[in-house]
Amino acid sequence: MPRSDAQRNYARILAVAAQEVADHGADASLEQIARTAGVGSATVRRHFPSRRALLDAVFRERVDALDGRALELADADDPRAALLDWLTALTEYAASARGMAAALIQDEEPDREHVCVRLTDAGAPLLRRAIAAGAVAAGVTSADLVAVVTGIVLATEHGRDPAGEALRLLGLAVRGISPS
Repeated sequence: MPRSDAQRNYARILAVAAQEVADHGADASLEQIARTAGVGSATVRRHFPSRRALLDAVFRERVDALDGRALELADADDPRAALLDWLTALTEYAASARGMAAALIQDEEPDREHVCVRLTDAGAPLLRRAIAAGAVAAGVTSADLVAVVTGIVLATEHGRDPAGEALRLLGLAVRGISPS
């Protein structure tokens, strides 16, 4: 069990990091996060050994919600609609959370808690059902879909309406992946 001051530091660092990432994206300064949280850089690195670990923690709550949404949709009557519902939720969030798309870019050896791995795992059952129903071509992977969303969000993040543009492009991609 971590000491109470370590728990407070963790919570404070995470809250400051969430705001810094919202303001400055995934490249938010770790040194600025440490200063604003009132801790040293070594304390930040002790809790979050890499920028990726910090970003994963910042996005964990929303990723948990996206995991839960995938579970809710797992037995939906229309597998295609369920998959599209989940991809839309992923796109909306990734487009509205600065830095999320950068967090979705995988390292060569990601761990099971990494944002991209968790989302790929969450979407896989929905995709399998859509493929089995003939709504999506065989050979499309959940990682492919997360990569498509990541690319769309990265391409639209500096526009006037990033979420709106991302959803429009998702619609174009979906028509190519899974014509209705």
